[in-house]
Amino acid sequence: MILQKANALKGEITVPGDKSISHRAVMLGALAEGITEITHFLGGADCLSTIRCFQNMGISIEKDPSGGRVVVSGRGLYGLKQPADALDVGNSGTTMRLMSGILCGQPFSATVTGDDSIKKRPMDRIITPLTRMGADIKSIGNNGCAPLSIKGRKGALHGIPYQSPVASAQVKSAVLLAGLYGDGPTSVTEPYVSRNHTELMLRMLGADIRNQGTTATILPEPRLRGAKITVPGDISSAAYFIAAGLIIPGSKILIKDVGINPTRDGILRVCRQMGAQIEIENIRNTDSEAVGDILVRHSELKGTKIDGSLIPTLIDELPVIAVMACFAKGKTVIKDAAELKVKESNRIDVMVRNLSLMGAKATATEDGMIIDGGKSLKGGIIDSKLDHRIAMSFAIAALAAEGETEILKAECIDISYPGFYWDLKGLIRS
Repeated sequence: MILQKANALKGEITVPGDKSISHRAVMLGALAEGITEITHFLGGADCLSTIRCFQNMGISIEKDPSGGRVVVSGRGLYGLKQPADALDVGNSGTTMRLMSGILCGQPFSATVTGDDSIKKRPMDRIITPLTRMGADIKSIGNNGCAPLSIKGRKGALHGIPYQSPVASAQVKSAVLLAGLYGDGPTSVTEPYVSRNHTELMLRMLGADIRNQGTTATILPEPRLRGAKITVPGDISSAAYFIAAGLIIPGSKILIKDVGINPTRDGILRVCRQMGAQIEIENIRNTDSEAVGDILVRHSELKGTKIDGSLIPTLIDELPVIAVMACFAKGKTVIKDAAELKVKESNRIDVMVRNLSLMGAKATATEDGMIIDGGKSLKGGIIDSKLDHRIAMSFAIAALAAEGETEILKAECIDISYPGFYWDLKGLIRS
């Protein structure tokens, strides 16, 4: 993908459905009894991997050819069937980790694998607590990574209190989903609260699940019932247009129907810390997930510090926040974000290397980065490392940089936002 500097971005846009919620709607719909109808479903590669995996376990899932509507015919907690072959999650860490929690309580065995990137991502973080619950789950290569061998143990899982060393919604969700099959309550306590989509959806479908402070607790063997689920726009996808609107002079963008769940809205808080002109309009709730329209205008930004409990609320947005920081006055410090090293790429190293290539003053640290803003960026050749969030972040940087920018392996954006480049082009004004 080749991009040039843009004069301004103006207009309205509706971003695709939330990736995290789309995954969970399919998984929990499969475990519920009856029909779950999902609208505004994200048709990206990751979520399609989740659909394929559950279809391979005997779940009927119908997709509207026009996109956005998915109907899951749930078969209850024990309605899954043993897959004929290994379950392939592609590039989706969410699918691998959450589905593993479900598989541990089934009366059959399965192998879960994925692409080369997935095979490098840490799975010990779910293997440890699930094993503690009595699950038989192992890394086939004995390296703490996929592929995983899971020998389901129906009726053999124990409810446990688990103190997670990381604030990770994927870890929390894997343990809570295994807790559906436990012999007593299962709780997960995190250092900070991570996104709570699993808890909200489980509660909506009929589970007894409670949150207190940084602890989520679920009671076993609920009777989940299918429901209609409307997926809000993904704030992680909206983040690229928020950043573009803020850093490109003359811009004004309205992003409609975005999920603003308080466990995911860290980017909005950071934008306000940086002095952004940003407003949330038409706030309402859709299936317990808060939704609003985000109006963003070009703003003079200032550097800020991003750390602590803010990090889990914006972990996926940190690459594009780093781009914003290049156009802010003063220094931006991102810390407590070592989780960036184990995403689809090592996002700390990749961001710092590519931003420096474009002329930014960016320094990697052990758990984040330091960016001195105010330096003009120039175009260059950017290797996305097949990381969708890297590719989209540098597309935004390109629109504010002098000259031409070429993004290699740009098609990786299909993982979460297949129409991203077209939507971006539709906002560019000459």
